[in-house]
Amino acid sequence: MKPPRPPSTLKVWLIVAFALLDEVAALALVFVLLWVFDVTIPVPAMVAIGLVVGAFAFVVHRALVPSLRRRKITGAEGMFGATGEVTEALRPSGTVKIGDEYWQARSVEGEIKKGEEVEVVAIDGLRVEVRRKGREG
Repeated sequence: MKPPRPPSTLKVWLIVAFALLDEVAALALVFVLLWVFDVTIPVPAMVAIGLVVGAFAFVVHRALVPSLRRRKITGAEGMFGATGEVTEALRPSGTVKIGDEYWQARSVEGEIKKGEEVEVVAIDGLRVEVRRKGREG
């Protein structure tokens, strides 16, 4: 299993735009109900109210964009990039300690000695695939 990619910026902005549509619909409904009950509000006041509500909703949704692009940190997705220490030499298989857990591991770059730092590059069932920390591959 390879690490998932975060959603593209365009996709995130489309999510925000569609989320703003319900605020627009709610505001339009309020204005229509006011019109049905003969409550008069000057057009400039309606525009000002719409802009204020729209700006507020945009700022709230804009704050959500970073959380939509953030990497998952739980489950299998949270293991990608995690670092650990080799507890049983990887020739190419052995054991590593990641956090407080021991994992069966396989080295993707040959033998790695006990005590070396490694990072998770893939997950295969309950076995992690690792490489020496700091190496690009």
